[in-house]
Amino acid sequence: MIRLCRVNKRFYPGEAREVHALRDIDLSIQEGEFAVITGPSGCGKTTLLNAIGLLDSISSGEIWLDERLISALGEHEKSDLRRDRMGFVFQAYNLVPVLSARENIALIMQLRGFKPQQIEARVAEVAQMLQIEHKLDALPARLSGGEQQRVAVARAVAAKPSVILADEPTANLDSHNAALLMRMMRRLNEEEGITVLFSSHDDDVINAAKRIIRLKDGALC
Repeated sequence: MIRLCRVNKRFYPGEAREVHALRDIDLSIQEGEFAVITGPSGCGKTTLLNAIGLLDSISSGEIWLDERLISALGEHEKSDLRRDRMGFVFQAYNLVPVLSARENIALIMQLRGFKPQQIEARVAEVAQMLQIEHKLDALPARLSGGEQQRVAVARAVAAKPSVILADEPTANLDSHNAALLMRMMRRLNEEEGITVLFSSHDDDVINAAKRIIRLKDGALC
């Protein structure tokens, strides 16, 4: 499904402060995987997720999605691909503060042109799955950290993307809410067939993954 071929990423190339963040990454992620990228701080986890999610360009190499060379797409095509095929979960939640939980979850579906009745049914479905159906009318500021992260996950999966990319999704959660979130993401993976690729340095989170991808100094190990 996702294939990286000798991917490199350099920041500040040619300058004294140049950083070689990704080094000759060869990696394949199969459809339906539930995989974690792990390694010490600064090893390139976030950079790798951002490259796969087309949030950041690469310095060299190729990234493919379903036999399509996506790293060579123009910015407009990349934006369309992110909207239509990918869901993102960030550490900082990135919820729109003036929108309710319901409106945040519906946002991507609206951008993709889903019909109102489809949006209403899907919001209710994912909210029930993530146990936030009683919080749908609340603004993000009225939600706990765990509830905000579950809204973020609901938003990521609502439009049924091919893959979810989650950067340290449990970093701001206590151990109870972290375990709950991982069980819910695993359920989404198993019941809806969504490929899930996330980063973490938490042993409990890592052990919940079906596959562990280790990075050190920007290289697979």
